[in-house]
Amino acid sequence: MSQNEQAITVFATRVRQMILRFQELKKENQELYAMVEKCEQDIKLLEAKSAQQTNDYNSLKMAKMMEITDHDLEGAKSRLAGLIRDVNKCIAILSDKK
Repeated sequence: MSQNEQAITVFATRVRQMILRFQELKKENQELYAMVEKCEQDIKLLEAKSAQQTNDYNSLKMAKMMEITDHDLEGAKSRLAGLIRDVNKCIAILSDKK
């Protein structure tokens, strides 16, 4: 085998190796792109879930505030009714003294 033939054989071997490596890298690249796409979908899903949970939290917080307000309103009404009774008693007492 002459030196030229040997160089061509080595060159052909190197080209085949490069082609195989290229195919491996191409496959790895496709897998990485698939992973990135899956991660992006997961991120979108988690962002949507986070937004929904934030909305749920705000709704619960608002409901709790309304519940407290309703409870305070009932307490205020009962205190006001008590004050009205006391004022009526005072008026009745003052009316009797005349």
